[in-house]
Amino acid sequence: MDIAVIDYKGGNVQSVLFALERLGVQAMLTADHDVIRRADKVLFPGEGEAASAMRELRAQGLDELLPTLTQPFLGICLGMQLLGRHTQEGGGTDMLGILPFDVVRFEGSPEHKVPHMGWNTLQALRTPLFEGLQQEDYVYFVHSYYAPVGHYTIAQTEYPAPFSAAVQHRNFYAVQFHTEKSGPVGTRILENFLKL
Repeated sequence: MDIAVIDYKGGNVQSVLFALERLGVQAMLTADHDVIRRADKVLFPGEGEAASAMRELRAQGLDELLPTLTQPFLGICLGMQLLGRHTQEGGGTDMLGILPFDVVRFEGSPEHKVPHMGWNTLQALRTPLFEGLQQEDYVYFVHSYYAPVGHYTIAQTEYPAPFSAAVQHRNFYAVQFHTEKSGPVGTRILENFLKL
């Protein structure tokens, strides 16, 4: 199986590659359009800031390539947010527009600090991506911005109000949490994705 991990200078890529290695998968970190098109599966991890990520994607023509892909595709953390239309981050940034959501910032409170960081539970699980998992299983989050719950939501979390922990549109799946830092639950999600 050929697995492409999108190289757009997004953070946290190495830990995703290591997580795949632990599953016996040698993935290729690449921005090569032909390699990405031919891959059986595509992963789109990331940490960081949306505006600089979009600048890098546009510079490499990946903003035009990624929406055309038809193989199973998994966005992780920032890689999920970039699939939306627009984010409030950095004064406002237009993104890939693959899914019809806008990304907004947590308001924060004394009880709910921003960023939302640490372990939180998954609820309202749908799709084969979560096969074998239970409602209220814990995964690890680090983010200040989120996608609201909508028809595209396939898992949600509360902080303090519900938001999308995972989304799907056609072959595009994405999770706001870090699969590679979420222990056995994250490992099972990666395994399920590789079986799609």
